[in-house]
Amino acid sequence: MLRVIHSIRLATKTRCLDFRWRFGLIQLTFGVLALTVCIVAPLVGPVPISFNAVFNSSLPFSDNVDAQIFFIARLPRVLAGALVGGALAAAGVVLQALLRNPLATPFTLGVSAGASLGAMLVLILGLPVPIIGIAAVPVASFVGSLGAVSIVYALARFRYQGLSTNVLLLAGVTLNSIFSAIILFVQYLADYTQSFQAIRWLMGNLDVSSYTPILYALPLLTIAFIAFASLPRSLNLLTLGPKSAAARGVNVLQTQRLAFFSASLATGAAVSLGGPIGFIGIIIPHVVRLLVGADHRIVLPAATLLGAAFLVACDVVARTFMSPMELPVGIITAMLGGPFFLWLLTRTR
Repeated sequence: MLRVIHSIRLATKTRCLDFRWRFGLIQLTFGVLALTVCIVAPLVGPVPISFNAVFNSSLPFSDNVDAQIFFIARLPRVLAGALVGGALAAAGVVLQALLRNPLATPFTLGVSAGASLGAMLVLILGLPVPIIGIAAVPVASFVGSLGAVSIVYALARFRYQGLSTNVLLLAGVTLNSIFSAIILFVQYLADYTQSFQAIRWLMGNLDVSSYTPILYALPLLTIAFIAFASLPRSLNLLTLGPKSAAARGVNVLQTQRLAFFSASLATGAAVSLGGPIGFIGIIIPHVVRLLVGADHRIVLPAATLLGAAFLVACDVVARTFMSPMELPVGIITAMLGGPFFLWLLTRTR
């Protein structure tokens, strides 16, 4: 009997060590990839700069052109791209597990459409006045996302004791269509200049000119990622179904609420910072699952790192491919992400 107990303990300990080794290796790999991309990206652009010249202490910052390009023009874009890409990828992982739908994205629940409608109204009505020190467009975008989240959540809870994921999905898709129709109507009423600005924003753009928008979005994203950190084990069980998860000790309603609101918060903050950049929330989670498996304890942080690296790399392509003209990064994510995912899908067994 003692030998059996000892064997069980040894097997359990071995599995824990194997998981920790595998987790550490995978996260280290994706972390090195993300860090490398974020370091190299500011050095790449229409105007070549040198890493040594950027950190040349013999020159004052006002005379160091390379340092000005690095820290003022390019580094804010890289940081914004890393935050937005990581947030959208992580939100995609959480929502696909919550809804048990592989096609779910951060934009499925109408959050992106609500954010886009808020930004659209500000652009069309011409309200550039900053609010609490922040540009009006990001504020209106985030407020619009909160409005969409509130409506979807209220509909999902209406006449239900718990949180109906089916109603959540259907309400989100329907609200997305309604907001998209309103956006088209507002565009139709706008003049050419206003409509052009709105369309450019809707394509997704990381044209961040300072660190201020990043600093304002950072607390919201921090709250969302703290919530994400508590979800992986519950998400693993939730994918088996609410009843199976509840039988294994998961507080299903609390997990659903936390997953829904944290993913919506991350999506709203990301869209307010970079616009509605598509494909990342659906492509990156599936790419990571094809590479490392379906365990959310590994998938969630790995998808965050890969999403950050992918969007930063796409932004480099967007600002260099047709230089001096700059493409919206949302176009690049679709053009690169879609074919790559199809190739990986056909090559992976």
